[in-house]
Formats: sequence, C-alpha cells, structure tokens
Amino acid sequence: MITLDILVANEAGLSRLDIEHWIREGWVRPREAGGGWAFDEIDVARLHLIRVLRHEYRIEEETLPLVLGLLDQLYDQRRRLRRLCNALARTAPPELRAALHAALLGEDEADDRAETSPPA
Repeated sequence: MITLDILVANEAGLSRLDIEHWIREGWVRPREAGGGWAFDEIDVARLHLIRVLRHEYRIEEETLPLVLGLLDQLYDQRRRLRRLCNALARTAPPELRAALHAALLGEDEADDRAETSPPA
C-alpha cells in the first residue's frame, strides 16, 4: 500500500492534480486511510493506464469512462475464463479435457481458414 505523497514522488508522469481528479471522477478507487488515500498495486496500475490513455493515446476525458468500462468488462471476462479453465483442469476427466481441446483447436483452424479464404 502506498500513499498519495509517495506515489507522486516516485511515479514519473503522475501528478497530484490528475490523480485527485481521477479519484473524484471514480476512475480509480483507492482506500481512505488516516485522512488520505492508500493505493494498492492494482490502483497504481490503473493510474498508469489512465495516464497512458489520456496523455499518450489522447483519449478525450468525455470518452475515458466508456474506454475504462470496456476494459473493465474485458478484464472481468478474462478472469472468468481463467477461473473456468482452472476449474476444468482440476475437475474434468482427461477425456473431457482432450475433447474440449480438440474442439477448440478445430474452431481455431476453422476461424483461420475463414479469415484467409477469399470472399465468395
């Protein structure tokens, strides 16, 4: 956990004004601690993402909530897929895992053929 003062001092490209604005907008949600903010590793990563989106990719402030929302959905789906894969790896019989693997490979190959086939 890191305080706002330490974060601003140690992280190039992150200004106190920007961070405070992004907190007010709800784009990053650090914990309140001792009259200040406490940032976890995930909060720091999100701050860097917002900085990159705003300053390097020049995403407009009005568009940023949409972009962040879509990224949050994508990350959530990746977490769910990872949990599903882990559950299958732990509990599914080897035959089922092999059948799923073959089916997924078959779909990938079909997708690859569809992408490289000339239009009809």
